[in-house]
Amino acid sequence: MKQLINSTRKKNKDMERTAVLRLEMDYELATLFEAINEKNEEKKNECKKNLENIRQELLKLKAL
Repeated sequence: MKQLINSTRKKNKDMERTAVLRLEMDYELATLFEAINEKNEEKKNECKKNLENIRQELLKLKAL
């Protein structure tokens, strides 16, 4: 019974984290769009790095 409860809690935490990561991804994509329009290479590279980190975490959670 304990295993079932722990499994359910972990699944809920993973689902919550996935939702947060998707919101972060949307924000970073919007920021990247602004950086491209402003021709700001530094900001563009930072957004790409952040998006890659988000992608890696989503892959670990098997949400992609």
